[in-house]
Amino acid sequence: MLQSDHSCLSYIVKPKDGINAEPVHEPATGRKLCDMFPCGKEEVDQAIQSAHAAYLKWSKMAGMERARVMLEAARIIRERRDNIAKLEVINNGKSITEARVDIDISWQTLEYYAGIAGTLAGQHIQLPGGSFAYTRREALGVCVGIGAWNYPFQIACWKSAPALACGNAMVFKPSPFTAVTAVILAEIYKEAGVPDGLFNVVQGGAETGTLLCNHPGVAKVSFTGSVPTGKKIMEMSAKTVKQVTLELGGKSPLIIFKDCELENAVRGALMANFLTQGEVCCNGTRVYVQREIMPVFLEEVVKRTKAIQVGDPLLEDTRMGALITRQHLDKVLGFVSQAKKEGAKVLCGGDVFTPIDPKLKGGYYMSPCVLDNCTDDMTCVKEEIFGPVMSVMPFDTEEEVLKRANNTTFGLASGVFTRDISRAHRVAENLQAGTCFINNYNISPVEVPFGGYKQSGFGRENGQVTIEYYSQLKTVVVEMGDVDDYFNC
Repeated sequence: MLQSDHSCLSYIVKPKDGINAEPVHEPATGRKLCDMFPCGKEEVDQAIQSAHAAYLKWSKMAGMERARVMLEAARIIRERRDNIAKLEVINNGKSITEARVDIDISWQTLEYYAGIAGTLAGQHIQLPGGSFAYTRREALGVCVGIGAWNYPFQIACWKSAPALACGNAMVFKPSPFTAVTAVILAEIYKEAGVPDGLFNVVQGGAETGTLLCNHPGVAKVSFTGSVPTGKKIMEMSAKTVKQVTLELGGKSPLIIFKDCELENAVRGALMANFLTQGEVCCNGTRVYVQREIMPVFLEEVVKRTKAIQVGDPLLEDTRMGALITRQHLDKVLGFVSQAKKEGAKVLCGGDVFTPIDPKLKGGYYMSPCVLDNCTDDMTCVKEEIFGPVMSVMPFDTEEEVLKRANNTTFGLASGVFTRDISRAHRVAENLQAGTCFINNYNISPVEVPFGGYKQSGFGRENGQVTIEYYSQLKTVVVEMGDVDDYFNC
């Protein structure tokens, strides 16, 4: 629930007790946008009951009927793209250029799953004697989506679109840091014609999330966030055997061979480290460069990193905005300090950045950082920083770099740059990660499944396979003859 003293944000009735308000800040300026009132047990119960009532109506509609409503929601998002993107920037701190892409991906996600909604079907199986069986693909019920603060609106669409296409309802909890735009999505779904309560937004932090995961009326939980929180969600959901999808953290390797197209490799390394201020779970933050091209790669990547425009995220020329909170900025800067203590060399950045514009003085900015002289045992190489910090290391052979790349508890993404097509596919096969980018990085179209290996989670978002995670199969066996007299009675 939000309450705002700013006209552009607005909106819902606050919880009954009206206590424990938490401020929501604009990362670019540090100013307070609104108050977020965490939802308690009463509000969570109300949201789930409302969602269940809507699910009973929505799940009985034909897939094509659901598709028409979802296509209308996609149309509204597309029509209001610029306004939604602006609010996303104000609440999240990323550049307006990136935010527009995020909103485009959002309406494309709704369109994609609207196209699948009418195709959901089971299978007919012929049995002896004219008997047969068939399967039905049915909705799960009320699904819970718990979003992250780096892609607030997009993640809400990634989770809700397949859920709604399959006939489910969703109760969505955004991050308390980015509480605004999920509410806009709820309003758009309502305007498009979904039943009341089909997509409910509850605000809050860990306590609200715990109430959702423990609630007996919830059939599934889909979570995007950190590994420690993911483990807690899995444990809580296990008590009532809820289905779970976890999209967790990463410390992904990016391998650059000497035969690469260097210009593309440098661009790929920047894409793999500095989108959304480095606050991306699948970022390729361990950059392994074949020793022969290490000097020229470092020279070029440092030159390009220094040229990145940092500042007001609402300006068209800005390519890196503000980190999400002051506390997170301090944490990322602490990783840089620790790296220096452990022997890494800062080639550029890694400091607080202060924009010239006085209205941005309270914002949470830092200059993008490239670290050299890194080793695999350093904290900056082993732990997820979630900020604009690139760690670069040399390697000599393919066998060696694969062993080093896979020596991690994470397995979300990976990348390789090479002109050798055989090597590219061989490396992709042997990297232990849910995604491998060849000669590019951080490209995630909705048609392609996304998810992790190892402690980066399980289940998938996007692609046709996600339907499997938001539905369940029922088998119906039809006997066309007599029942066997097995007991001779």
